[in-house]
Amino acid sequence: MQDKTDVKDNGAAVSEEEKVPGYSWYALGILVIVYILNFVDRNIISILAEDIKADLGIGDDDLGFLYGTAFGVFYALFGIPLGKLADSWHRIRLMTIGLALWSAMTALSGFAKSFMTLSVARIGVGVGEATASPAAYSLISDWFPKRMRATALAIYSSGLYLGGGISLFIGGLIVERWNAAYPDGGPLGFVGWQAAFLAVGVPGLLLAIWVATLREPVRGQADGIISEPVKDPFRGFLNELFAVIPPFTFIQAARHGGRALGMNILAAAIIAACAYGLIEITGNVPQWIAVAIGYYAVFSWATSLKRRDPPAFALIWGSPAFLCTILGYGMVAFAAYAISFWAAPYAIRELGESPSLVGWWIGGPGAMGGFLGVIIGGRVADYLRERNPSGRLLVVMFGLLAPVIPLIVAFTTDNVMLFYFLNFVISLFASSALGAAAATSQDLVLPRMRGTATATFFLSTTLIGLALGPYLAGQVSTATDSLSTGVLSLLVAAPIGTILLIAAYRLVPTAETTVVDRARAAGEEI
Repeated sequence: MQDKTDVKDNGAAVSEEEKVPGYSWYALGILVIVYILNFVDRNIISILAEDIKADLGIGDDDLGFLYGTAFGVFYALFGIPLGKLADSWHRIRLMTIGLALWSAMTALSGFAKSFMTLSVARIGVGVGEATASPAAYSLISDWFPKRMRATALAIYSSGLYLGGGISLFIGGLIVERWNAAYPDGGPLGFVGWQAAFLAVGVPGLLLAIWVATLREPVRGQADGIISEPVKDPFRGFLNELFAVIPPFTFIQAARHGGRALGMNILAAAIIAACAYGLIEITGNVPQWIAVAIGYYAVFSWATSLKRRDPPAFALIWGSPAFLCTILGYGMVAFAAYAISFWAAPYAIRELGESPSLVGWWIGGPGAMGGFLGVIIGGRVADYLRERNPSGRLLVVMFGLLAPVIPLIVAFTTDNVMLFYFLNFVISLFASSALGAAAATSQDLVLPRMRGTATATFFLSTTLIGLALGPYLAGQVSTATDSLSTGVLSLLVAAPIGTILLIAAYRLVPTAETTVVDRARAAGEEI
């Protein structure tokens, strides 16, 4: 008897077996709520930045480090082993544990009394949040067929923009009212920004209980390539962990011989030398030490993956199409993360707005723009994909280039309402790229590799976008005493991203049609 699912990519009508069950939509809804809270906890520091800067006596570059690097490097670094765990263990349990961890660390941020303690708490938030998207992307790819994948991932990704907007609204409201009610500090001496961290951290602990009730889907079922359960999932997780965490990286390399160890040490030395040079130029020690650790960890992991899982390496690091796609989107993230962080401080500092007004006029429209952009972008990406194998990448390119003119006008105007409107436009345009880029990365690997592919995708968005974008804007702002100049310096991402995405557009069709063949050639048994 013919399998009805075999006709799904040949233009035939959708069969009964291809219809998306109601439970898939229910589960997706819960994941969206999780992602909303993910970005509330991640982004609330934006609206609190001016108060944190004043209370802790830090500069714009330090704020960029707290928002981007302290969070982003460890989010990316731990996303690698946690992505492997998402490929081999119970994804619902993984997400539940991660949600509880990052919510607790967000709440603990409210107890911070110094730049160092707040940095440590932000690192903890990053580690916890690293569980979310590798597990969620893999789950969604099993709950939804390929024809619906960009749409489903776009709906999930809408939580990013909704959470970012809600964080500004809630944070601005709490900090302003708390400081008005307790001008000399409230219970336990808490000031407004500390109370805000507590207020958004605690609900996540309750949400974790709800997430734990979800059912784990069969891995690979939607693609007809069902993966057998891994007998010892934590062995792979520990191997990945030791491949990215110094000094275990040297031990891991030494197990594969003197040549592997020598290459690892050489890479560490080159990266350390680059970090030293950047420290000399900028004077910022934590930023470049953290970035150096992140980039060295990625090198160690990639070389280890090549030895331990050649098929996964071949389809991810050995694929120019995959790399150009994620690096091209990394340029979108480079600018988007920086704008999402600095827009609120800019309005407060340069345009004289209050935190509550900024939270309302940037948070609300920004959330709406991001939500509409990612949903529309996902639908358009799926529409174009049906007609052109590289069609989704046109949406990614739009998300990179369309915000350029609104960005220039927004951060040079004195008209506050125009600034708010253009932030909505920037959010609408930039967000359109995410679902298309994410779906493309998922289609270029086998089902068992999706968690690892997602972790690699987020290496680009974090180690390039989050770890560098907000910080560099702050560094330029500190050097020039102009936050406008700092934000506008991000435009360097446009030409770089365009070149990468043009290359991806040309490479993706062949790469997608040869996934199974290239995996077999690398040793995969299919």
